Amino acid sequence: MTGMLLQIRNLSIGLPFGGDRKLAVEDVSIGVGDNELLCVVGESGSGKSVLSHSIMGLLPNVLTRRSGDILFGEEDVTAMSERELRRLRGAEIGMVFQEPMSTLNPLMRIGDQIDESIRFHRQLAKSKRRDMVLEVLESVGFPEPERMLRRYPKELSGGQRQRVMIAMALVLRPRLLIADEPTTALDVTTQAQILDLIRKVQREMQMAVMFVTHDFGVVAEIADRVAVMRHGILVEQGTAAEVLNRPKHGYTRQLLDSVPKGTPVAPAAVGKGEPVLEARDIKKVYRGSGSWRKMGDVVASDDVSFTLHRGETISIVGESGSGKSTLGRILMHLLQPDSGSVTLGKDTLSALKGSDLRRARRRIQMVFQDPFSSLNPRCRIGTQMMRNLKASGIPGLEAKRTTDKWLERVGLDASAANRFPQEFSGGQRQRIAIARALCLDPEVVVADEPVSALDVTIQRRILDLLEDLKKEMNLSLIFITHDLAIAAEISDTIIVMKSGRIVETGASRHVFENPHSAYTKTLIESSLHAGFGHTEQSYLS
Repeated sequence: MTGMLLQIRNLSIGLPFGGDRKLAVEDVSIGVGDNELLCVVGESGSGKSVLSHSIMGLLPNVLTRRSGDILFGEEDVTAMSERELRRLRGAEIGMVFQEPMSTLNPLMRIGDQIDESIRFHRQLAKSKRRDMVLEVLESVGFPEPERMLRRYPKELSGGQRQRVMIAMALVLRPRLLIADEPTTALDVTTQAQILDLIRKVQREMQMAVMFVTHDFGVVAEIADRVAVMRHGILVEQGTAAEVLNRPKHGYTRQLLDSVPKGTPVAPAAVGKGEPVLEARDIKKVYRGSGSWRKMGDVVASDDVSFTLHRGETISIVGESGSGKSTLGRILMHLLQPDSGSVTLGKDTLSALKGSDLRRARRRIQMVFQDPFSSLNPRCRIGTQMMRNLKASGIPGLEAKRTTDKWLERVGLDASAANRFPQEFSGGQRQRIAIARALCLDPEVVVADEPVSALDVTIQRRILDLLEDLKKEMNLSLIFITHDLAIAAEISDTIIVMKSGRIVETGASRHVFENPHSAYTKTLIESSLHAGFGHTEQSYLS
């Protein structure tokens, strides 16, 4: 691997005793050249993040290097002291982490956080440091960097926080940038902007980039070369064109086949069957108060109306802040609208109280985006599901049988009932969340971004599971997502929301192939951008 800025040679990193395998990374050799963008691809548990963190010397104590070297230029990173590594981090190697809110200090202004890195590595006057902060904020796309200096992380959107993280990594113009899943849970339009930004600054700064991702849509957009990892082993590497168009390994082909292509389904239940849920003139405004008063009122739902029929899937699509999740909570009667009504069958939910409301709740269930935060970490899975069943009037023995049956129906063993949420992978937890919702035999399921943070192969399995159960039980499904490519593949009807309003609605094929709203067209272009579009023969043009 001559001519490489970064060289990883025969690296093996051990897992603690009792893990599902002995090594997190096994005998991996890979390099990144000057001005090259390498994408490291794989599912959760493939070892790609462990690999990237080892370069920065950021591995937790429970992970140990068993063998191999990491060379940055002529320096051996694995032989460096902690003091030498601190000199390297930020100045020579910058890193962008997956979740900016866990990295940014919520109590510090944005300007101060970026300035902190400069003060640590450079002996410069305050005015010079300030100029550097303003320059880097402008370079990552903030039109008013002066205003951004004074803002706190909580006042920014997800995309803006990620831009700040990129600015912090770039302010000292490092020779290598490591980006660990920086676009995973972002809207498709925001993701496209972040990818364009990383590619732009990489070219302008002549910088090497290692981009860690599970999404081949991202790879197709930005990669020069690709390395594919599975279970800690490097199974394939080559140029982007070679790996995307002529994959050699079966696992690579599996990842490619799992990417949503945005092919609309033929509508099966649009306007057919009896209405099971109706939303009429739903309006919800979040009023600014306290320190948030200056932000003004936020209209989350503005006269939203639609009807869901028996066996129909309606996807509610929009970016963060469009009001789609607020609408989902209103449909579940978890949030009260300022005006309007939700009717489930013949029952108006807002008019129900006590036992009548509890009976109605059995008929409409919700699957949340993050099952780990919606499952009690101190309570076994079986206990959580049985409590829901008992609260709905199902006796103990029957509740136990129902729990075991549903765990098996979503592809888990009945013994999973005795385990805690943290003992499962992300995809398994989402299956548990689905089982918990469906074990009550509901008529309607509201799924709020249930696959947005999952690997593409797990995402595909969850979507297929939902579709199979929907057909088997004649369910009606509200599917909330920011990704039109996913919505197109599972929906009979699509509703597109922006700033609390419905800007477009219609049959999936019609909306996807003949959109009327400019906003819908932008979402479609971004989704296809991230998912390779409709092509079946080649992933790169």
